[in-house]
Amino acid sequence: MKRIVEIVPARPGWYARWQVEPELTRSYAVTLWALVEEADGTGREVVGVDCVGQWPGADDNEAGGQFVRYLFQTPDSGAPEDAEPPTVGELRDSGPRLQAVPAA
Repeated sequence: MKRIVEIVPARPGWYARWQVEPELTRSYAVTLWALVEEADGTGREVVGVDCVGQWPGADDNEAGGQFVRYLFQTPDSGAPEDAEPPTVGELRDSGPRLQAVPAA
């Protein structure tokens, strides 16, 4: 099992590209970068978590999708042609959730 060492927000323009069919890719904006390592402190790597909560190696990624690569496009050049804007339902149903803290 891996553990998160550090999390930083991703700057606009970073995307994670996924192969969803043999001739079809889909890119999602990366929202944060996480430095992860093995439980014994070895094997550190940086992974990007996209706006629908997927990252390379996650068990609950979109069915059939394979991570291809990260790509960067300057924000003024627009999103990649295969960029998929998340729907409100995807944002609501994926990723970490804020929870109210009970008053003391």
